[in-house]
Parts: sequence; C-alpha cells; structure tokens
Amino acid sequence: MGENDEQLAERLATAAGAILLDLRARGDLDGKALGQAGDQQANAMLCREIRAARPDDALLSEEEKDNQARCGRRRVWIVDPLDGTREYGEGRDDWAVHVALAVDGVAAVGAVALPGFGITLTSGAPVPLQPMNQPLKMLVSRTRPAAEAVFVAERLGAELLAMGSAGAKAMAVVRGEADIYLHTGGQYEWDNCAPVAVAQAAGLHVSRVDGSAIRYNNADTYLPDLLICRSELAEEVLRLAAQYSRG
Repeated sequence: MGENDEQLAERLATAAGAILLDLRARGDLDGKALGQAGDQQANAMLCREIRAARPDDALLSEEEKDNQARCGRRRVWIVDPLDGTREYGEGRDDWAVHVALAVDGVAAVGAVALPGFGITLTSGAPVPLQPMNQPLKMLVSRTRPAAEAVFVAERLGAELLAMGSAGAKAMAVVRGEADIYLHTGGQYEWDNCAPVAVAQAAGLHVSRVDGSAIRYNNADTYLPDLLICRSELAEEVLRLAAQYSRG
C-alpha cells in the first residue's frame, strides 16, 4: 500500500529541508544568492515528487508559473519550498518548508518542516497543546510588526515575540512558544495553507481576521490576513481586531 497524503506531505517537506540544510552547509553561497538557489532546488524536488506520486492532482507552488486550470480541480497541492528566504540566507533557524493539500478549497493536509530545529509538524500527527503562556505571547514580524497586532497585544497584556517566516510563527503557536499569530500584512496561499492545516489539526482557532473561514485554490492567490491562536482567546482577539479596524 502506498503513502497516504499525510505521509507524502511529511516525507517531502522533510526531504526539502534536508536539501536546504545541505546547500547552506556547503558554504559557497550566502545571503540572497543562497536563498534563490535553495528555493530552486527544493522546489524542483517537491514538484517532481508530487507530480510523480499524485499525477491526477493540481499543483500550486510559489516558485512555479501558475496554471489556473487548477481552479477546476478538487485537489490541489500548495507548496512553499522555502518560507523565510531571508532568515535562511542569514543562517537563522526561523524558516520553514510548507507542503499542503487543499481539498474543495479547505486546507486538508499539511506538513511544515522546521529544518533548523530538526522537526516536521504535520496534520496527520497533531502535537498536544501546551498550557497558555503567562503573560500571553503574540508573534510579530521581525521587520514590520503590524499595527493591529501591537494594538491587540497591548489590550491583552501580551508580550510581543518577533520571529521570521510565517510557517515558523504559526508553528510557534502549535508548539506552545506563543499563543497568538495575527497577521494583517498580506500573504499568499502557499504562505499559510500548510501551517493552517497543521494548526487546525492541533485544535487551534484558524480564520481570517474578520472571523470568516480561509478558502484555498482561488484564482487570485492573495490572502490579506490570518489569525491562528488558542481557541480560548479567539473571540477576544477577533473583537479587538474589529475594534482596531473601526478606528
């Protein structure tokens, strides 16, 4: 019997992470050039393997030209071969590999490899949630903390925790290092499909910032905002986000 979708996603995300670690360890590239080479090599392997293993499914990757015929398909693999190119090129650990499967627009399967930490988190094997942090911890971008997130954190008495890639931030909530990831700066489907699948499987709240469900395999792959948080906090975070948007 062949691999199921969860096993395939986990194997490929982990393998792409190994490619990226090996490339960086060689030491002949750095910075932006390293990030570009890593993106290309990891993407080539992921797309080749997905097409071989699931030839009837569609594929959307950040690094491939989009074929909108996928919009007519029920199953589409959504891949980010290197989420956090800057962090990877700088030698940091807060970057990730995303491999997800959306079915009928829903993030059904996901694997997020965190190669710098030697782990891959998957929707197929959810990790038990840890107790919430005291005080609460809220994730923000290393380079451009969103004003909405700062507003919400101040009113919740939450500490801000700066971190790199979207996948690393989402998995920090899954792993209990933080409690809230509120992002309003815009992303694309490949930035959060795999993290959303993993977070949902772990029992976290996942939605748009207005509380609506996130839909995938859209003709326009842009997603304006995202909330991943402890379910106990969701109602209050959504209320505060709405309060901020009303000014």
